[in-house]
Amino acid sequence: MKRTFTLEYWLDDDWFVGRIREIPGVFSQGATLAELENNIQDAYKMVADDQADFTPPVQASVKELVLQT
Repeated sequence: MKRTFTLEYWLDDDWFVGRIREIPGVFSQGATLAELENNIQDAYKMVADDQADFTPPVQASVKELVLQT
């Protein structure tokens, strides 16, 4: 399945550094924008695989939480 995300990126010295806005913790870098895109794909897969392996405790609850911005 393909999903569309927002890649936010910038130059840091000669490196393209970026993150996926919608998924906290998915950061990477590359010598070119194309390399950054490939590396972000790898970082996304690692985070997604890690999340897939997570099993919450049986008694976990959820609720809506409003935070002040």
